[in-house]
Amino acid sequence: MNYFALIPAAGVGARMAAGYPKQYLPLLGKPMLRHTVEAFLRSPLVAHTYVVVSADDGYADDVLPADLDGVTVLRCGGATRMESIRNGLRLLASRIGAEDRVLVHDAARPGLTPELIEKLVAEAGAEPAGGLLALPVVDTVKSKRGGTVTTTPRDGLWLAQTPQMFPSALLRRALEEAPDPDAITDDASAVELLGLSPRLVEGHPRNLKVTLPADIRIAEMYLSMESTQ
Repeated sequence: MNYFALIPAAGVGARMAAGYPKQYLPLLGKPMLRHTVEAFLRSPLVAHTYVVVSADDGYADDVLPADLDGVTVLRCGGATRMESIRNGLRLLASRIGAEDRVLVHDAARPGLTPELIEKLVAEAGAEPAGGLLALPVVDTVKSKRGGTVTTTPRDGLWLAQTPQMFPSALLRRALEEAPDPDAITDDASAVELLGLSPRLVEGHPRNLKVTLPADIRIAEMYLSMESTQ
């Protein structure tokens, strides 16, 4: 069994309002996407990393040059994250075995480490339904409906992270058969629609998704801690 990383990076990052895709924002002087990719390059478990960008992406070649060992840029990105993943899986169907595991990871999660990748593989690598990094909810959860606020029990609630890892054929089937693939917010939910239960593996807060400007400082804090160890 081989492990491959698939990073959808065709988004525009509208909520960041940076004027260009957020995956190319500099963190500690290095593009965010480069930080993300290097986590997989440093993992001896990952056979190869594929990055899906849009056909007219003007940044990827500088951030991920063709001579960068272990990485291939696929210019088949779609209008949504799920479309980009589906396009990537279709293109890689002849290169990745049906039972090989695909680790789908958000380009905007630069805090991933080889240790977290190893933990995911160790705890869920053999799971037929795959698995994903996630964090158990520790704060009190409130629900608001109109003007009514209620407390929602947090027992059993988890916050999904990535990578989300599945057998290649299973993930492709789940995305192809989903009633509305573009409405799916993560890969695990597509697999769940098949009646399967991916395994939850506890991740780490450093693996946050950079969505808003304030998240940049938090991500840089974690990256700085790693660089001084």
